[in-house]
Amino acid sequence: MPSRQSYEVTVAGGGLGGLTAALAMRRRGLHVTVLEQAPELAEVGAGIQSAPNASRILVRLGLREKLEEIRTEPQDQVRRRWKDGSVIGLTPLGDRCKREFNAPYWHYHRADLHRVILDACTDPEGAGPPVQVEINSQVTDVDDSDPERPVAITADGRRYAADVLVGADGLKSRVRDAAGFPDTLRFSGEMAYRALIPGDKIAADPATRWLVDRFQSTIWYGPDRHLVHYMINGGEYLNVVAIVPCPPELASHSSVPASVQELADAFPGWDDRVTAMLSKAESTGAWPLHYRRPDPGWVDGRIALLGDACHAMLPYQAQGASQAMEDAAVLAEELGTVTVDKAPEALARYVSRRAQRAAMVQEASLANKELYHLPDGPEQEERDRKLRDFHGESAISYELLWRGTPLDDSDSESFSYQFIR
Repeated sequence: MPSRQSYEVTVAGGGLGGLTAALAMRRRGLHVTVLEQAPELAEVGAGIQSAPNASRILVRLGLREKLEEIRTEPQDQVRRRWKDGSVIGLTPLGDRCKREFNAPYWHYHRADLHRVILDACTDPEGAGPPVQVEINSQVTDVDDSDPERPVAITADGRRYAADVLVGADGLKSRVRDAAGFPDTLRFSGEMAYRALIPGDKIAADPATRWLVDRFQSTIWYGPDRHLVHYMINGGEYLNVVAIVPCPPELASHSSVPASVQELADAFPGWDDRVTAMLSKAESTGAWPLHYRRPDPGWVDGRIALLGDACHAMLPYQAQGASQAMEDAAVLAEELGTVTVDKAPEALARYVSRRAQRAAMVQEASLANKELYHLPDGPEQEERDRKLRDFHGESAISYELLWRGTPLDDSDSESFSYQFIR
């Protein structure tokens, strides 16, 4: 029987999903190499929301102390009407999440969260063999001529053979394409402006001071567009994501240059507080939004997909990274409990445990595209009535979403977090 010491996994992609998978597999004793195309390993972007289903996984991986140093905790999720800012619905977060879901709802700067997970992957004192991280290593091809040892091939011709190859290389995954998985990518017709606004500018203006008086995650609903914002870094920045229609000619662009004035002008007639907030941004950009059609074909032999590579979703459930982390936890459980000869069966179980749930979140996120953007009228009024007693959106409740994929807790150092003292 092959020994655990010979068990090797290559992960293409060093984003949040790929690194979480690498850390989870490291703690199971697997030898992991991460191949990242960027010249330095750092996450781009701004804020990220970590619902209890993702926080539970990160805490299980021994990261609680480091996460508490970088997290900001919202006390509520607030839903507002576009024209006058009136509150449609309010969902308590804070202690309620820790009490009912045994895990917190936290906000981070993406770069801070990425650094915490990366440090845990490479820490020589951590449990399991340290993860080997290779930068400047874009995977452009796959050689699966030996079905027992798939090879990731980088742009400069280097070859990385392993017992399992994981494609965690994002929306336009090269592993997915090279391994021959079907094309399921779809354009949403929308794009997202993103901006970080200095918290001191928010606090100094009476029109926006309310945003720092109580930390909340806020969603504004309006015809054809919506707006999300929340504080990160303990109030140092307000993270803003603004969703608007995207011209079809921009669909093929990864990102689009944009000005602060364009961002502010994208919300004409909205509550004056929205204008006051957006005008304080110092820079912005826009990203056309794509998603994948749900498809359970995530595995071919010893090649597996993870995160956006297999189930990219619109950000209308704030679950893209969280679902990738669920993938990571389940993948590590399955691979970490078998010897190398049983890896294909373990990968098949990974898909059976994750694909249906991920598809449900994909579909709910897509349904929210219409729900969030209803024009004023009877349908909008009915939506708002339902949201006053809020338990979830579309086809998935928060009760189901935040419980997460069931995991085997037998290896957990302590799964009783005792967040509430």
